[in-house]
Amino acid sequence: MEQYDNRIDAYIAKSADFAKPILEHIRKVVHEASPLITENIKWGMPFFEYKGTVCQMAAFKQHCAFGFWKASRLNDPDHLLNPGEEASAGSFGRINSIADLPDSNILKGFVLQGIQLNESGVKNDKPKPQAEKKELIVPEYFIYVLNENPKAKEVFDKFSYSNKKDYVEWIIDAKSETTRQKRIETAIEWLTEGKSRMWKYQ
Repeated sequence: MEQYDNRIDAYIAKSADFAKPILEHIRKVVHEASPLITENIKWGMPFFEYKGTVCQMAAFKQHCAFGFWKASRLNDPDHLLNPGEEASAGSFGRINSIADLPDSNILKGFVLQGIQLNESGVKNDKPKPQAEKKELIVPEYFIYVLNENPKAKEVFDKFSYSNKKDYVEWIIDAKSETTRQKRIETAIEWLTEGKSRMWKYQ
């Protein structure tokens, strides 16, 4: 994979004017953190990788998002990372300007930690199973993709708890990132068609 991907240039170019400097800043900081970082586009969004995903960014109509793939594993003594209450807004909440992000050196530290975790083969945490039928923990990366696919998101949001759970568990149980990506792509396709995860058996 190339260190720089011109698809990300195109992504930034088509983003809203407020988002362009934010995305350019994030991209610059991530690459300054390490020359090992390469770029990719997954599910229509920019991803930064080294032996797996390190972090990803996205631009929406009124805010940007920047998240670390293994945020729950990062050392965060100042509690700067979003613990997940607004997972759709990434690891730092809704970003409306560069000022909403932590200092560049702090971000670089998180990037280096992410690289080290991937280098060590550390797996991402799975969301803890829910003891009761409460709030379903949807992985941040899947929420990102849903936000990029409004029709699929609308169907998913209207689904019952059990239908949502079927999709979420299928995705997080993938044994590899390649399998997970394939399952997410299939999930978006089925959701866009209004199908539940178990539609073949219904």
